[in-house]
Amino acid sequence: MTVLVTGATGFVGSAVARRLLREGMAVRVLARAGSDRRNLDGLNVEICEGDLTDRGSLDRAVAGAQALFHVAADYRLWALHPQEIYRANVDGTRALMLAALDAGVPRIVYTSSVATLGLHADGTAADEDTPVALENMIGPYKRSKYMAEEEVSRLVAERGLPAVIVNPSTPIGPGDIKPTPTGRMIRDAVAGRMPAYVDTGLNIVHVDDVAEGHWLALHRGAVGERYILGGENMSLGAILAEIAALVGRSPPRVKLPHGLIMPVAHVAEAWARLTRGAEPMVVPDAVRMARKRMYFTCAKARAALGYAPRPAQQAIADAVAWFRGRAA
Repeated sequence: MTVLVTGATGFVGSAVARRLLREGMAVRVLARAGSDRRNLDGLNVEICEGDLTDRGSLDRAVAGAQALFHVAADYRLWALHPQEIYRANVDGTRALMLAALDAGVPRIVYTSSVATLGLHADGTAADEDTPVALENMIGPYKRSKYMAEEEVSRLVAERGLPAVIVNPSTPIGPGDIKPTPTGRMIRDAVAGRMPAYVDTGLNIVHVDDVAEGHWLALHRGAVGERYILGGENMSLGAILAEIAALVGRSPPRVKLPHGLIMPVAHVAEAWARLTRGAEPMVVPDAVRMARKRMYFTCAKARAALGYAPRPAQQAIADAVAWFRGRAA
């Protein structure tokens, strides 16, 4: 069985590819020319060079595939040119889904994000049906993922796209080579570069459990349904305390108010735009997101898919060990 995985050079996509290889699948991956392919080292995969913005390459990639995992996304909370994020996440998703329809791919798992879901103001765990609208989305990344998921759902309804949607929460663990925004936080905490933090919360999940959820969605997910692939809700303070205990440091004790961080974020963003430099360490959209605890429940995935994530403590320990190993 030939399975196409997009985003396999990245964090979640490479974990999905490894999970499929363990099942004996013939894994084909879509990879951009010149992309960092360290996450593919040692993996017996067929590499199909292409890009989500190149429809011809997508047609070649899906040809003969019996399943598609669309994991690739432009996951940046800030970009000098935000249209790049929309081009990859919205236009690229639409193009790939249409290519899959034309090729007759019988089964698709689309990787969305909990970023597309609603949140409760009181901090209680949200689920797949918590109300939300596009105007609630903060920043290009969240808006683009919301729009992409809407596009997939529209194609399911109008064209019979055989897609199941999964919404990972905050994956951590080995293989975060870029790293993701959460990975940067863990890396900096491991190195003792986080003397203070803001009051927020995340749903922490091991990246390998997210990959397992993708496998379960392929076989047990209902077309058109979405499933949160999450783990355990933790405050940022508790996450940092756990990391500190693992590395033998004292946890940060200074909790900064959001209002104090926002001016710093605006200055950092303005400097990045002026110098046309890299993504700032803190950006206004990230501060706005942190005002709410991003807590979720994966009860639906547990019941419908048999999804069973490990404790967050194990996920944090694996992530810390991986970042410490890279620093050695």
